[in-house]
Amino acid sequence: MCDDTKAELLRRIEEALRAVRPHLNADGGDVEVVDVTDDMYVQVRWTGMCESCAMSEMTLRAGIAEAIKGKIPEIAGVIAVN
Repeated sequence: MCDDTKAELLRRIEEALRAVRPHLNADGGDVEVVDVTDDMYVQVRWTGMCESCAMSEMTLRAGIAEAIKGKIPEIAGVIAVN
């Protein structure tokens, strides 16, 4: 994937995450985008309280992945790297 394409994808991902960030922030956590792989998986890292939250896997599937894939259907999935 070329740099311009990746930069545009990262911009769109960040835009999609704006909808869920207030909910994460309210609980003292957040998520940061680490990378987008060539096979279109978004790698994210939990920060703050989300790092140790027992509900983070559910939040990843129902919140983060839904928000990203809803706006960017070409994304194959979202993976937490921590």
